[in-house]
Amino acid sequence: MANIKKRLPQNVEGEFFVDSTCIDCDACRQLAPTTFAASGEYSVVCAQPQTEAEKRKALRALLACPTGSIGTLHRNNSKEVIGDFPLPIEDPVCYSGFNSPKSYGGNSYFVQHPEGNWLIDSPRYLSHLVRRFGELGGIAYIFLTHQDDVADASKYAETFGSRRIIHRAELSAQPGAEIVIDGNEPTELFPGFLVVPTPGHTRGHCVLLHHHRFLFAGDHLWWSRINQRLEASEEFCWHSWTEQTRSMVRLRDLSFEWVLPGHGQQVNLPQTVMQRELARLVDRMSVSTHRLVN
Repeated sequence: MANIKKRLPQNVEGEFFVDSTCIDCDACRQLAPTTFAASGEYSVVCAQPQTEAEKRKALRALLACPTGSIGTLHRNNSKEVIGDFPLPIEDPVCYSGFNSPKSYGGNSYFVQHPEGNWLIDSPRYLSHLVRRFGELGGIAYIFLTHQDDVADASKYAETFGSRRIIHRAELSAQPGAEIVIDGNEPTELFPGFLVVPTPGHTRGHCVLLHHHRFLFAGDHLWWSRINQRLEASEEFCWHSWTEQTRSMVRLRDLSFEWVLPGHGQQVNLPQTVMQRELARLVDRMSVSTHRLVN
């Protein structure tokens, strides 16, 4: 729960505030971009919500915040908003909400499927989500993009009898995983679910492509709100920027309309536009990689 005594001075005056426990994970800025903005190493309230829609989005951000760093001066109606999660993105995909501090506030997604639902990376283990996932048919598979974002995957797997999927190079984060990906070749585990190894950010990072529309990108790429383009991070590349560049090239052969990242802004673009943006990102990364090599 946010502490008014730790309220950041950069917040504008008003009902909502962010305190100094914020880890700058960006979740609130994704959910309520008109209310929250970046300020140095924190997110802060840049404008108090005015409409009911803006207030609801701000309360969703309050609930999703992994560190409980968002608060209100007076009692709020977040109990009414909690039912919004999992939050629909586009059928059959939802954003789980309740980002976990164990994954530095990474996003998790839920996919409904007639042959078994999927959880992509893990949110916090909360009774509300357990109940809602159960009402929606449970969780058959938990796809883990890489070791950073496993969070409470084991608890969800135990509750629902889920089969966890992870690359062998990341297996130390989930040693009991039931399905282990090997090598760097794309693998269609089940119809409509293509696993694409994308080493770079970590050695065994993978993305998941669902029905050639939804790319669950982990920490491989995301949309930059500031630059209005697809981005990848050399600064936060823990394994190899050269390999991550090669992995990005591999995605040029795929078609998708959504990029749904673990960290960073999601985006929905026509496939032709998405491919053009991806090609431009590869060009920028290749220049950076060439500079490193030389």
